[in-house]
Amino acid sequence: MSVIDELIQNLPKDIVLTGDEITRPYESDGLTVFRQKPLAVILPTEISQIQQVLRICKSHNTPVVTRGAGTGLSGGATPLKDSVVLGMSKFNKIKSIDVKKRVAVVEPGVRNAAISEATKKYGLYYAPDPSSQIACTIGGNVAENSGGIHCLKYGLTVHNVESVKFLTYDGELLECSKNDKGLGLLALLNGSEGLLGIVTEVCVKLTPIPEEAKVVMASFDSVEECANAVVNIINAGVIPAGLEMMDKFAIDAAEAFAKVGYPLDSEALLLCEVDGNKNDVEEELSTVQNVLKNAKHLRVSNSESERLNLWKGRKSAFPAVGRLAPDYYCMDGTIPRRNLAQILINISELSKQYKLRVANVFHAGDGNLHPLILFDANKPDELKRTKAFGADILKMCFEMGGSVTGEHGVGLEKLDSVCHQYSHDELEVFHQIKSALDPVKILNPGKAIPELHRCAELGTMHVHNGKLPFPELERF
Repeated sequence: MSVIDELIQNLPKDIVLTGDEITRPYESDGLTVFRQKPLAVILPTEISQIQQVLRICKSHNTPVVTRGAGTGLSGGATPLKDSVVLGMSKFNKIKSIDVKKRVAVVEPGVRNAAISEATKKYGLYYAPDPSSQIACTIGGNVAENSGGIHCLKYGLTVHNVESVKFLTYDGELLECSKNDKGLGLLALLNGSEGLLGIVTEVCVKLTPIPEEAKVVMASFDSVEECANAVVNIINAGVIPAGLEMMDKFAIDAAEAFAKVGYPLDSEALLLCEVDGNKNDVEEELSTVQNVLKNAKHLRVSNSESERLNLWKGRKSAFPAVGRLAPDYYCMDGTIPRRNLAQILINISELSKQYKLRVANVFHAGDGNLHPLILFDANKPDELKRTKAFGADILKMCFEMGGSVTGEHGVGLEKLDSVCHQYSHDELEVFHQIKSALDPVKILNPGKAIPELHRCAELGTMHVHNGKLPFPELERF
């Protein structure tokens, strides 16, 4: 009996999707340059159904790819050849909210923004806010260790998750918590991209809604000035709730799309948010304004609607740029803040070299870059150049002391780039962890961790004389 026949026989008919047309919406995630139709898509409503899927797929050695909302940008939820997609969209209940402990227990299919919507009446919210937060799910956030505009002050997903329940490859239900002693499996699961287990429940930390929040918008005549302003704000002792940077291309695109009042006569834009009690906001606002006093344009939000409006432009950057070309490729790498100006200059040079337009959007406060490369996927040469352009950006990130991935995961997209960053021994440890938690290798195999022979063939093992470049820097 085939794996599909066995799934149909043992599961409710309405949760098993088969056939090319009905499974086509699941053939990629947000990174559409990778496409693969699965054997079947399962939309479970109960844990026992997931356990049944795992049992059947294990017996047939069939890969299982877990999927949330499909908003990921690295190919992490792209089906593999002859795989089964496990769609968790029906696990969408907020199970409990504990106001006193400031936690919420939610299923993995709950939308990121829905948590804050449900807790607003208690004066609480969920801090991590990816640009896709109105659609992305908390399970996907855990898988990719998502961040967002406010992660500089409030942390990534890993800093805002108290515990996770998950199923192992053979269907055993386990729980890991921040309070566990020993290996710290909770941190390991955050960012594991579905390779180690299938998340069934997440307990998230809730944050009190700040008494006040203000956004300072500053524009500059050069990206160098803007990048230096980022460093100067941090050096002044301010940890903003959000610190975002956009270049002229991104400014023009966002303003044309969102019409929020961004200055079109500037080469770079900085959005800096301070929040907390009124006294703290007043003090930090004064410091920020003093740091930015030489900006070309300087504006402070005077109302909550104005604050949200200024952020609307930044959060609309992706769809705004998407209107300007048939396709765009969103990169994700990190660098030390001191190198922001230099990498922007380098990206501009690469744009000319590859003859492709690029809009730069940055989580500037933590050095997380999101260059958006515009191209036409119907032109094979453009797609090839785009991939090479993106790979060069990531290589630069690493060479400047950063990382080839920030918050979008590795997925399929960055397997080659990861070879630049990690040594043979480090990659072996990654594979050992995978084997310990998934010895049969059915959970999203071939993602996130490149095979050692792949790196060897690329000639990218970077360790020289046994030493890593920039050994003093934390690897993100």
